[in-house]
Amino acid sequence: MDLLKFNQTKLFASHFLLWVGVWFFYVYFFSYNTTNTLYVTWFSSILLPITMLTTYTTVYYLIPRYLMNRKYWLFGLYSTYVVIFTAFLTTVTMIGSFIFISNLQVENTPVMSRNLVFILILIYLVVGLVSFVYILNHNFNTLSQNKNLENKILDAQLHLKDQELHYLKKQIHPHFLFNALNTIYGFALKQSLQTPDIILKLSNLLDYILYQVTEKEVFLKQELDHIEEYISLEQIRFQDTLEVTIAKNDFDENIRVPPMLFLPFVENAFKHGAIVDGKLQIHMKFEVTKTQLLFHIENTTRNEETEIETARIGLTNIRKRLELLYSNHYDLQVKTPKNSYVVTLKISLHD
Repeated sequence: MDLLKFNQTKLFASHFLLWVGVWFFYVYFFSYNTTNTLYVTWFSSILLPITMLTTYTTVYYLIPRYLMNRKYWLFGLYSTYVVIFTAFLTTVTMIGSFIFISNLQVENTPVMSRNLVFILILIYLVVGLVSFVYILNHNFNTLSQNKNLENKILDAQLHLKDQELHYLKKQIHPHFLFNALNTIYGFALKQSLQTPDIILKLSNLLDYILYQVTEKEVFLKQELDHIEEYISLEQIRFQDTLEVTIAKNDFDENIRVPPMLFLPFVENAFKHGAIVDGKLQIHMKFEVTKTQLLFHIENTTRNEETEIETARIGLTNIRKRLELLYSNHYDLQVKTPKNSYVVTLKISLHD
């Protein structure tokens, strides 16, 4: 409420100062080549309300209603009416001032006050100046509103993006936990001595999921360490029927990636891979340069259409997450050569 009163007071003050300035402007021009200050003062004072009426009609009615709405013909028509009406009032003012102020003595009237065209030019000079300021301020406010609207839309999009990323991450977790718990369950039924070791490894992975996956980014080395933890967990389950190789070059340890970025590919290889010639073979390669991160994973499969199609469905959420995270700065390719399922992911790195 106080802010509203302050704005109203500020608006009133600015208008008041404007018209005081216009009055002095009129007095200055009509004082040219005359000493009749009484006539100049009264004539300027009477002319001021006419100028105010013309200005406010133009600025608050004609411009917003017709000019801003691109009704140029109507704007021109009604502006002509306003000019005629202003000329009429100005003529009445000139005649009235000549009769009642100068007592019908032409020599007592300022030269400038006798010229209707000159007076109309002065009036519309004020109207034009105020209209220019009004249009400029209107355009500035429109740009500001559009900018604020764009910022709100952008904030909403970012919020939705974060929500979708969070949702996609949650979709990853149940798949992983289901497989891990199945492994523990199987070894528990056998009362295997390896069960505590499996639980410990699972505990480490759960710690990563619960506390690190909520971060926007983690160190690439940290991500790879947990992939190796996951593989060692699966190694216990597959025993001698699993063959996994991981090739990686030396890379900057400060490189960061979104958490759980590569683990779904690894999980997919175990979930949909098949034992061929007595082995489930999974080969991974991480190659990091200054501009690109290459991830390549290949697993053996029997190339059954149902299995391959299921694996592709599993990649749908991964693609959505990659699109949200990297937009056009990644390339994901899936190939199915004989008895193999190959995924290659290339991500452009930016500073």
